[in-house]
Amino acid sequence: MSSNPSAHLHLAVALDGAGWHPAAWREAVSRPRELFTAGYWADLVTEAERGLLDFVTFEDGLGLQSSHPFAPDERTDQVRGRLDAVLTAARVAPLTRHIGLVPTVVATHTEPFHISKAIATLDYVSSGRAGVRVRVDARPDEAAHFGRRTVAHIDPDDLPAARETVTELFEEAADYVEVVRRLWDSWEDDAEIRDVATGRFIDRGKLHYIDFEGRHFHVKGPSITPRPPQGQPPVSALAHDTVPYRLVARQADIGYVTPRDADEARSIVAEIRAGQETAGRAGEPLHVFGDLVVLLDQDAAAARARLDRLDELAGEPYTGDAPVFTGTAAQLADRLQEFAAAGLTGFRLRPAVAGHDLPAVTRDLVPELQRRGAFRRAYEADTLRGLLGLARPANRYAATV
Repeated sequence: MSSNPSAHLHLAVALDGAGWHPAAWREAVSRPRELFTAGYWADLVTEAERGLLDFVTFEDGLGLQSSHPFAPDERTDQVRGRLDAVLTAARVAPLTRHIGLVPTVVATHTEPFHISKAIATLDYVSSGRAGVRVRVDARPDEAAHFGRRTVAHIDPDDLPAARETVTELFEEAADYVEVVRRLWDSWEDDAEIRDVATGRFIDRGKLHYIDFEGRHFHVKGPSITPRPPQGQPPVSALAHDTVPYRLVARQADIGYVTPRDADEARSIVAEIRAGQETAGRAGEPLHVFGDLVVLLDQDAAAARARLDRLDELAGEPYTGDAPVFTGTAAQLADRLQEFAAAGLTGFRLRPAVAGHDLPAVTRDLVPELQRRGAFRRAYEADTLRGLLGLARPANRYAATV
């Protein structure tokens, strides 16, 4: 690949506890006693920024982690419990200068007004480096925490019923994002006057009711928080199938997908691009990132042996929603470039063991990509939208001349 910046890959890391492998917390390099401290998360994000990565994502949920996707389990040998993702991002924001901060929020049980305000605040705290990852929640036990709705149990053996439930949840998420985006625009950029002499702090004519009425939400607005520094912090979502691909195509700036090979990556990208056109967004930039769980070592045999050892500690082979890569930084660079040629614009890497594989990404993979002219050598923008090559959008409610 050339050294032209347009040829550069985008790289992010997904942070979750001690790492994505369930036995990660038992590794000597891990810090299980510190998982619920601000210092632990600050160290991870600082390491990611040292590697010039575009952004980090913080996992979150409304119930304890589980080895079962749609129900709680009773395991006590794996990490359980999390800090709030938005608050964690806000805590580490002042300790970093360039890297984007993208917390996960659950659209199914939270109010879009509250989340729009929280992410706008994060954008101010970070000086324009906030994003958000939106996810849905199909677990009945988590719905019971709130008592406002019931979520039907998903039986993987009853695909038609499961698809109906999932479709409804993602349709709701699309409305959710639309409300959030409108609320971000409900203050024009120059709505704040702050004129001491006249006593006018804001121009009320530049605050707008969004008057959103849909199947799932009726929201009047305006927000109580001024328009974020980025105008619209980037919205992202994880997608594994046609229904979530539609959410990405309709509402996201970044979609995370999980292809197993380059042909599947090409097919997924084509489906999302077609969905963009159907949604009337054909001319808008939309990144499609590939997700990979990574175990990186100086030779492939060592990486494979480490996965085997972790699996033995966990009592079962690791299987997740994303492919697992074991190998060297050079081998991973080959794979990323192969997938980029199939249409992916970036990658969100999930360190199997945060204390081992995150530094391997920043100190081994990044220099390898730089040698190939495939990754930046310095931060070239001050905002997350800038790092992603996304222009600051106009306010939909501002008068045009």
